[in-house]
Amino acid sequence: MYTQIAERCMAFEGSRCIARGKMREVAVAVKAHIDSSPDASILLFDEDTAHIVEVDFRGDASDVLARIDGMLASAAAARDGAEKGEKERRGPGRPKLGVVSREVTLLPRHWEWLSTQPGGASVTLRKLVEAARKANSGKDRIRSAQEITYRFMNAVGGDFPGYEEALRALYAPDAARFASLVAEWPEDVREHVLRFARSAFAEEE
Repeated sequence: MYTQIAERCMAFEGSRCIARGKMREVAVAVKAHIDSSPDASILLFDEDTAHIVEVDFRGDASDVLARIDGMLASAAAARDGAEKGEKERRGPGRPKLGVVSREVTLLPRHWEWLSTQPGGASVTLRKLVEAARKANSGKDRIRSAQEITYRFMNAVGGDFPGYEEALRALYAPDAARFASLVAEWPEDVREHVLRFARSAFAEEE
């Protein structure tokens, strides 16, 4: 999956990280690199999600920054618009507490059971959702870390020795085997693979 913009990113030429930091700073560094090495093949990654970031490097550095500023402004406007739309959609409820009124479709027996619970349907549903969130928070965090790590590995490390075995260790999850399999990979790739994978091997909370 490609994304148009990211707050922070990192740029890789092959297995070497040539820039990392705020989007504008990385773009300037990459632009200078491209100008000095026109045949360079560079991938930009969102530093948090490992999604590939698309940037138009045509023109000079000021042109590149102007396009990035435009994308950042559009992203901010989209976020503001979404928040405004969410506020406008809020109906009855307790908006000061962040309570939003929405439809929930349940079978008659579900409504019957909810009606017998202390506090009524709304209170019971909120308790059930919170309980599920807490119960699955560890699994959700691990799954997200696995997906991010795979995304980065697939983009830069697909040809490295032990790649398939490393993937199996990632999903096992087997932290020690994973670390041993990526130990001989290029330093910059190894550093970020291990960083992304850290939460995949953390114990569920």
